[in-house]
Amino acid sequence: MAILGIHASIVGGYHKAVERAHLCGSDCVQLFTKNNMQWRAKDITSADGKKFRQALEESKLAHPIVHDSYLINLASPDRDLWRKSLNALVDELRRAEVLGIPYVVAHPGSHTTSSEDRGLRQIVRAINEIHRRTGRIEARCLLETTAGQGTSLGWRFEQLGAIFDRVKEPDRLGVCFDTCHVFAAGYPMGTEKEYRTTMRTLGQSVGLKRIKAFHLNDSRRELGSRVDRHAHIGRGRMGLAPFRRLLNDRRFRKVPMYLETPKGKEKGVDLDTINLKTLRGLIEM
Repeated sequence: MAILGIHASIVGGYHKAVERAHLCGSDCVQLFTKNNMQWRAKDITSADGKKFRQALEESKLAHPIVHDSYLINLASPDRDLWRKSLNALVDELRRAEVLGIPYVVAHPGSHTTSSEDRGLRQIVRAINEIHRRTGRIEARCLLETTAGQGTSLGWRFEQLGAIFDRVKEPDRLGVCFDTCHVFAAGYPMGTEKEYRTTMRTLGQSVGLKRIKAFHLNDSRRELGSRVDRHAHIGRGRMGLAPFRRLLNDRRFRKVPMYLETPKGKEKGVDLDTINLKTLRGLIEM
């Protein structure tokens, strides 16, 4: 059975994200540990961590995960921004550690005014330094597949493979597979042949065992658009077929999957609840 959950708000406290996810019928939960558009945040106290873990235990939710700040750019050619981003991701990992969360999802970064190769080298340098500074904590970084919008890296599986090949401790890294991003990047998954080809390509570039999380999103834009626009499950250009194949792939039964679809209500029902119901309806018993 697939492990399905949502991204939940921490307004009111970290434990509130767990409560919101539980109310939607989640098995797991993703959250930000701070405002995702700000660099600074108040420290997470041990009491915050204890309350968060207690909420997980009481709700029976598992596999909590963090998404890092959208300001972070490990591929930046700007020395100050690169250093600031590096420090911010170190802080994200430490904050996750206080909460007892094992993984922090991070976009690889955008090379902006430089080049793809230089951007990849910047990412590798950053990750090596981050690993050096976080050697004593258990929280690990997951590089997210991207749509390839602008100069963002990680939209081609070979780019992620290059990062894993070059870092000093690749076993401390993992991958978060975003369905909308992969589709927008040009990897189809609608037919059985397309799905197998896409997964085989990822397996050859990175290794499927490195996938530690999925983001489940349909796409408002077409295959290969390289535009990152999330849609509700089955209501975008992807349709239901890719999700049916993914949810019934035995290789990923123990890998948690998190919705990042638009928030809101439909006829008084939370859209997260509706999307979870749609996904569970695709699982073959």
